[in-house]
Amino acid sequence: MATESGLKICELYDLKHTLAEEYLKRFTYPWEALSGLKDFIRSLGASLDREEYIEATPEVWVHKTAKVAPTAYLGAPCIIGANTEVRHCAFIRGSALVGSQCVVGNSVELKNVILFDNVQTPHYNYVGDSILGYKSHMGAGSITSNVKSDKTKVVVKSCGQEIVTCLKKFGAMLGDCVEVGCNSVLNPGTVIGRNTNVYPLSCVRGVVPADSIFKSAGNVIKKR
Repeated sequence: MATESGLKICELYDLKHTLAEEYLKRFTYPWEALSGLKDFIRSLGASLDREEYIEATPEVWVHKTAKVAPTAYLGAPCIIGANTEVRHCAFIRGSALVGSQCVVGNSVELKNVILFDNVQTPHYNYVGDSILGYKSHMGAGSITSNVKSDKTKVVVKSCGQEIVTCLKKFGAMLGDCVEVGCNSVLNPGTVIGRNTNVYPLSCVRGVVPADSIFKSAGNVIKKR
C-alpha cells in the first residue's frame, strides 16, 4: 500500500464536517471506503434522529430543513443533510451521502459518493465513486470519470509509482476546499490535495499536491 504523503484520509479531510466521520476512520486511504459505502449509508440512515430527518421513500432520508425540487430524483439509499438544496432535474442514483449546506444542482448526477458539508456541485456535474471534501466546488460541466476505457482496475499514479486500488470504479478524491474549474475532467484515480485550484478545461490525472494550482498536465505550481 502507498506510503506517499497527501493520500491519506487524515491529510485530505477534516472529518468533523461529515456524518461519515466514524466510517472513514476505519480506513487509511479514502478510496478504501467506496466498496462498503452503500451498506454504511443504509445503516446510518436507519439510526438518524426522526425529529430531524424524514424517510421520504424507503431508505431515502432527507433533513427537514433541506430543499428538494419536485423534479429531482433521489434513489436509495441516500441521505440529504441539513439546509442542503437539491435543484431541478438532479439525479441521485443512490449510495449517496450528501452533507449539510450543500448544493446539488440542475442535471447533476451522483452515484456512490460522499459529499462533505458545504460542497457545491451546482451545474451539469457527474460525480461517481468519489469523495468530495469540505467546501470543495465543482465548476459547471466538470465531471469525475470513474471507469477506465479498457475497464481494468484503477491505479493511483503518484511520484512515478502506480498504486493498485483493486477497484474498477473509482472517480476522484477531492480534499477540503478544492476548486475545480468549469468543464474539467478528473480521470479515474485522481487525488487532489487540500486548498488546490484546477484551471478550467483541465484534464487531470494522478495526484495533485495540496496548496497548488493545476494549470495543465505537467504545469502545477505551488500557491504563494
